Amino acid sequence: MKDSVSKLKEIIKKMGYFNSMSSIMYWDMSVNAPKKSIDYRSELLGFASTEVHKLMTSDSVKELLDEIKYEELDVIDKAMYREIKKEYEKATKIPEEKVHEYAVISSKSQVAWEEAKEKKDFEIFKPHLEKVINMKKEYIDFIGNKGNKYDTLLDEFEKGMTVDKLDKLFEELKNGIMELLNKIRKSRKENKDKLIGNYPIEKQKEFSLKVIKDLGFDFDGGRLDKSVHPYTINLGYGDVRITTHYNEKDLRPAVLGCIHECGHALYEQGFKEELYNKGLSDGASMGIHESQSLFYENIIGQSKEFWKYYYKDLQDYFEDIKNMDFDEFYQQINRVEPSLIRIDADELTYCLHIIIRYEIEKAIFNEEVEINNLKDMWNKKYEEYLGVIPDHDSEGILQDMHWSDGSFGYFPSYALGNLYAAQFRNKIISDNPKMLEEIENGNFESILKWLRDNVHKHGAVYSPSELVCNITGEELHAKYFIEYLNDKYSKIYNL
Repeated sequence: MKDSVSKLKEIIKKMGYFNSMSSIMYWDMSVNAPKKSIDYRSELLGFASTEVHKLMTSDSVKELLDEIKYEELDVIDKAMYREIKKEYEKATKIPEEKVHEYAVISSKSQVAWEEAKEKKDFEIFKPHLEKVINMKKEYIDFIGNKGNKYDTLLDEFEKGMTVDKLDKLFEELKNGIMELLNKIRKSRKENKDKLIGNYPIEKQKEFSLKVIKDLGFDFDGGRLDKSVHPYTINLGYGDVRITTHYNEKDLRPAVLGCIHECGHALYEQGFKEELYNKGLSDGASMGIHESQSLFYENIIGQSKEFWKYYYKDLQDYFEDIKNMDFDEFYQQINRVEPSLIRIDADELTYCLHIIIRYEIEKAIFNEEVEINNLKDMWNKKYEEYLGVIPDHDSEGILQDMHWSDGSFGYFPSYALGNLYAAQFRNKIISDNPKMLEEIENGNFESILKWLRDNVHKHGAVYSPSELVCNITGEELHAKYFIEYLNDKYSKIYNL
């Protein structure tokens, strides 16, 4: 059986090579590639995806899966076996020509989205989005679903998650957020944004680089670049890259965005090397992945303790805040104001942006809305939940890149990430009551070590529900995040 396990690992390693090639091409498309290269690059991505599909669906994989005795494997190899078997069963349901077609459609769709966003015109993107939606509906038909059709897409990013489970979590979350938001609205007299000013991009970059280095980002195994939409990508062992987007009038998107992506990258840089050749060099789920980025961005990066340590440095970088006292800055960095743009949303209202997208995606895949009505549905929900209406498509339905590459089912991960992060925070403070004091002194080592030991090193060995239970001793709850929000914002707004 050892020989069979070794042969299976070799196949998984080859698939990993092709996936790394695809990631490199994707990164290059978003950071460096000239426009004329897009069609050819899309074909290359299609080719790589097809080769992975061929390997995954080969007779060799089936034979090896049949030969290996699951009960005799260790914990990591059992996880490898479960993942490859699940992917094999899924892949064999999708015709090879469809894999290539999907890769080409999604690549061209991403380029169309960038053009549409730049020109603020949903009509440019709409025909491409329609193809992507039809592609994902076809995918659901191939894979099959036992409950809600949208469950198939949720499971891609959050293993075991269903509409039934999510509806209950999100209902509690929405009610908790709306109750606190209403209290804040009644309490405040003036809520002007005082951080809008002049923040040179080079200085934003310098400060962001300093912070993420302090947090533990390994620049020998990664880099920071600029793209239309910030993201983190793992190109293979020792190469984790992050991108950000700068706004000369507001330092928050880049600074907090870099801290957010740093959280993702620290997770990726913390995988055990052995997981790369076993198909386990990934997060337990996108929700767990988002818990790491949101833990760093919000729980650390927007904490009073964090800015007590960094605020003097920030003032040295930017003239526009030299005369702003600390308490005012802290309130401004945590200013609550319902807004249009998800990635710029405050910590409290952010999850409402996610719930809007979740409800729209459910409607799409349960045939409750047509593509011609998507924009109106988007705008109406923003008015209902947040009291704002987009002036143009780029600050509305075109603001995110996720739908352009078919990542339906991904958005709920962002809200789940907040729930996981708060539950992990509760456990870290229980294990280390000095956590906040350490942050105030610029010491992030013990936090990173705790996350490495409890979350990062495991990669995708455990399911998200197994991982959160192993770490905290209970299933995921919304209560810890709601308690965290109430405690923090009650103090900020003197509720």
